[in-house]
Amino acid sequence: MTNSKKTLAASALATGLMASTALASDIQTRTFSFESQGAAMAGTLYLPADHDGSALPTVVVTGAWTSVQQQMPATYAREMAARGFAAVTFDFRGWGQSGDLPQNVRFEENPQAKIADIEAAIAFAATLPEVDAANINGLGICASAGYMIDAVSGNDLIQRVGLVAPWLQNEGLVNAVYGGEEGVQGLIAMGRAAQEAGGQIIPAAGPEGAEGVLMPIGGYYYEADRGAIPEYDNQWNNSSWEGWLTYHPADHGAALDKPIAIVHSEAAAIPQGVRDFLGGFAGDATLEWLEDVTQFDFYDNPEDVTRAADAMAAHFAS
Repeated sequence: MTNSKKTLAASALATGLMASTALASDIQTRTFSFESQGAAMAGTLYLPADHDGSALPTVVVTGAWTSVQQQMPATYAREMAARGFAAVTFDFRGWGQSGDLPQNVRFEENPQAKIADIEAAIAFAATLPEVDAANINGLGICASAGYMIDAVSGNDLIQRVGLVAPWLQNEGLVNAVYGGEEGVQGLIAMGRAAQEAGGQIIPAAGPEGAEGVLMPIGGYYYEADRGAIPEYDNQWNNSSWEGWLTYHPADHGAALDKPIAIVHSEAAAIPQGVRDFLGGFAGDATLEWLEDVTQFDFYDNPEDVTRAADAMAAHFAS
């Protein structure tokens, strides 16, 4: 494939006002269950309001770290359904309503386990009568962007992949974000100690400046009218640190064999990771940078979600 990096503005306009085909709040949903490596998984299927039972092009949607499917995955699944797609969300193992990781571990941000869960969700989605198994796409948001890239690379069930506000890290970015090599090694040591103790659970989100909290910054995960919904676990297992910090999806561009679309902003999280990833990607890439959009804005701000969803729908329909 050739490498064509362009904006999505023309494509989005060419598809028309797809968002007008249905309201994102006026769609059909049904829950389902499937298995990933022996664990019971909780999922939801989203369909257009006027769905007639036919098999539709489908998008499997995954969200940020510590999230459950009712947060930003549901937001984007509804947007995809409003644009004529079927959409699938699910809770990863150890989170929400899904079963545990091995040894009854929960709330662990485990990249390899989450990659396997996405692969299982894709395979299950292909069996649903409402899903066109020849037209399944992947949409990863924030941390799960890397998981999605790895889950769809070489996966014949997936046609295209899209990323919204992707957190794509490599060793350099990990060091920059987490206090240099010394800070990273300190967190890895904490993670190993937590693992030896059978896990150490702390709150995931808290107010700005809170101690003993993964994200002491307020905002989306802490606000009840945003991401602090009843379904949110709001937990983090310190055993996550080594797996998370040594996971470097910004270096995985060469492995991806699907056309990709990315929507991000310089005002959002680690945009350099996108540039690093695309530097190693030799396929078809469509890139749109939005101005002054924060990471949390991509999760639930209506204007920004609409723009990102339009871009993703145009990519998946092309």
